[in-house]
Amino acid sequence: MLDYDREAARYDATRGGDARAEAAAEAVEELLPRQARVVVDVACGTGIVTARLRRPGRRVAGIDRSAGMARMAAARLPGGVVCGDAAARLPLLDGSADAVTMIWLLHLLDQADSAAVLAQAARALRPGGRLLTTVDKNHAAYHTGGDVAALLGPVRDAHTPPQSDALDRVLGVGSGLGLTMSGRTTFAGLGQGRSPRSWREVIPKSPWGRRMDAATLAELGSRLGDLPDQDHPRPDPVYTLIALVKQD
Repeated sequence: MLDYDREAARYDATRGGDARAEAAAEAVEELLPRQARVVVDVACGTGIVTARLRRPGRRVAGIDRSAGMARMAAARLPGGVVCGDAAARLPLLDGSADAVTMIWLLHLLDQADSAAVLAQAARALRPGGRLLTTVDKNHAAYHTGGDVAALLGPVRDAHTPPQSDALDRVLGVGSGLGLTMSGRTTFAGLGQGRSPRSWREVIPKSPWGRRMDAATLAELGSRLGDLPDQDHPRPDPVYTLIALVKQD
């Protein structure tokens, strides 16, 4: 896994910066209840999205396991950021949050830890509170349309095990925790569309690319090389954000 302490200082610049953060924050606002007064952003990273959720009358806090990320976030949310491990125990009282947000977290975790994180979020929510989380994160880049996605999607799916942030799995785990889906929206990963040439360079280093045999990998690279406009980025991936409500 990426060393987020070392990556913190350049993380925003390499992940779409303000434009992507604004798109993510707008999606979160779309699903946040207007009456939410205590919002906790788990795995807040540098706080670039978290800070955009502040509103008059709303208290926003960030939690991240990485000390480096938490320091960056604290500059944006003075006094509102703490270090904490969501898979162990969130530093939150039971039923203390109106909403818990998790943007691009579950896909980084294995099955056990992702289930533990969902359980911790459910514990921290008050009855009627909302959990907002991205799902199918890594799926998005291969299923957003265009010639590259049409080529890569089926191959990638055949070489990828079940994902911990798959929508059906999150809904299943959530159901056992008293969480029911109440909303869904999408947002674009601005600036993240890749060209065919870029994909040819990236795939052999990717987890699913390393699972392919040499012949399959070579054939895929050849087919990518046959596509037109080799240096023209294809459409940005479109990410899915869902809201789960905690039953009374």
